[in-house]
Amino acid sequence: MSDAEPPPIHLDKVMSGLSENPALPPALVRRFFAYRKGFGNVAKRPDLTDDMVADIIAADDHWLMHSLALNHSLPHAFRITLTEHPDPAIRAAIVVGAHDAPRELFERLLGDADPRVRQWLAENDHVPADLRARLAADPDPKVRASLAQWWTQAPETMRRLLLTDPDDAVRAAACATYYRQLPHPVPPPDLLPALLTDPVTRAGAVRHCTLVADTARWLAGDPDEGVREELAKHPDLPPPLRDTLADDPSPLVALHIFARQDTAESTRAAIHSRILSDVPPKGWPLDHQVLDDEALEGQVMSEIARLELRTLRLPWVTADPLPYIDSPYACFRASAAMSDCLPAPAVARLLDDEESSVRTTMALHARHRIDPVTAERIDRSYRPEKKTRWRPADDFPLPAHVLQRLATDPEPRMRQLAPRDPDLPVELVRRLASDPDYTVRRVIATHPRLPTHDLKQLVADPSETVATAAASNPNLPPAYMHWLLARAGL
Repeated sequence: MSDAEPPPIHLDKVMSGLSENPALPPALVRRFFAYRKGFGNVAKRPDLTDDMVADIIAADDHWLMHSLALNHSLPHAFRITLTEHPDPAIRAAIVVGAHDAPRELFERLLGDADPRVRQWLAENDHVPADLRARLAADPDPKVRASLAQWWTQAPETMRRLLLTDPDDAVRAAACATYYRQLPHPVPPPDLLPALLTDPVTRAGAVRHCTLVADTARWLAGDPDEGVREELAKHPDLPPPLRDTLADDPSPLVALHIFARQDTAESTRAAIHSRILSDVPPKGWPLDHQVLDDEALEGQVMSEIARLELRTLRLPWVTADPLPYIDSPYACFRASAAMSDCLPAPAVARLLDDEESSVRTTMALHARHRIDPVTAERIDRSYRPEKKTRWRPADDFPLPAHVLQRLATDPEPRMRQLAPRDPDLPVELVRRLASDPDYTVRRVIATHPRLPTHDLKQLVADPSETVATAAASNPNLPPAYMHWLLARAGL
């Protein structure tokens, strides 16, 4: 490569990809230590020598140090050294990266002056239990609240301290409807009366209480819809209150009535229709500024209810699936598809369901019945309910001859699968490297059979994600790596 040749369009992104290239020679790794753009990803490499680590620490660049602290392969001796670093962000990163650190490291950080460091300790399951327990008495309520949310299986003495904490936020975190880890904790029975009385813990306590008629009526009138949501899910909800909550102004409360096994079918149908018909106006949420706060909150809640309706899975349907394989509700059919004991005709019916979520769920629960033709059909028609990187082909790998055929498929998302064949013919590899869709070029950019000329072309690609991926390809020639570093001033 000539020095007169222009550098890639997205040189900074290329440097990011190159810094993580597993074939980057040690001498070039060292040259990255002087790079002051990006986030110092070179310091996350698992192949750093002790001398390299020492050089990074000596440079004391913030992003290099931060990445080094996050490096799971960092020797513990260096981690101990970094516990004395003056930047609290570096010390916090040490906690995040320390999966198997010695007790000494956690002891050093337990009394850290910065609460962010102690918060990360509270969230870390690798901290020895006796040390972690000390955080229940931390002077900062944010640290105690983090402990309550993350250490769900803490000893009862610790849970009691958090459930009776003087700070509202800590008690709310300790008795919540959602925690950061499973299984969720169960509060001690003797604390339940106080937790139900306390507005900040009431919603979290409902599912654990014995529901007598007077308590149920009181909770049904609570102004907090979170309390009414939990009440709507309670197995002992009296039928009259069940029917009252079916008309609750909150669509999320009504949704939980929809999901109950004892709800009348006419009521279930009315709730389903209400949730689906409550569509926001055209242009929402971009035009939310014309709405008052109450109207905006109502539309947000309706949108959440529609999403939850689509992703709802009902264990009682899964336990007795056959009556629901033709349900008018997709979430019921998907719940039925979660059964592992459906007869062949029912499996075939659900694999051909009109809803992608039902087909995909059935495939995952009938793996032995999925042939390549069905696997391709399920993936081709896959439409996720929310953004995800997973796709059915991840669980149902397609054979090489199918992947090669998909290299010329009209749909870009299907062409993206072709590079999964490590022996893809070079002519197809080259074809995909010049694909008009950047998502296809991004996937082929790391293929082992990509010719050098095409690989260099992808490093110079107009899409920054393609360029980044190409720069991480181990087959990039060392001489070209050297040229790229030189063009970046290194």
